Amino acid sequence: MKKLFLLLLTAFLFIGCSSDDDTIYDYVGTWSGSYEGADKGVWNFVVDESGKVVGTMHSDVNNENYSITGNLSETGDLNARVGLPSQGDFKGTLTTEKKGNGNWSNSLPAPAVSGSWKGEKK
Repeated sequence: MKKLFLLLLTAFLFIGCSSDDDTIYDYVGTWSGSYEGADKGVWNFVVDESGKVVGTMHSDVNNENYSITGNLSETGDLNARVGLPSQGDFKGTLTTEKKGNGNWSNSLPAPAVSGSWKGEKK
C-alpha cells in the first residue's frame, strides 16, 4: 500500500510540475539594446514583478530621449508606448533566453517614423 501511495504521489508531482511554464519572473530585470529604421539609437527599460515596463529610448538622430511605459505579459509579449516628446508604440517579444525584438513607431515629431529593435536582458 505504501509503495502504491509513493508511486501515485511521484506521478502527480511529475504531472503537476512543468519547467516549461513561463512566469513574469523570467523577465524581471533590466533590458537594453538598439533600434534602427527611420531613426536609430539605443533603448533600455526595467521590467518589475507586476509586468510593468519603464524606460527610455535615446535618438542618435535627434539627440532626444523618449520615455517607454507599458506592460509585459507572462508569455513575454511587450506592449508599450513611447511618450513625450513623441507619441508612438514600442512592441515586441522578450524570451526566457534573455533576448528580445520587435517594432517601434513614432508619430511625433512629424513625419511619422518607424523601424525595428533588438536587445537582451542584462
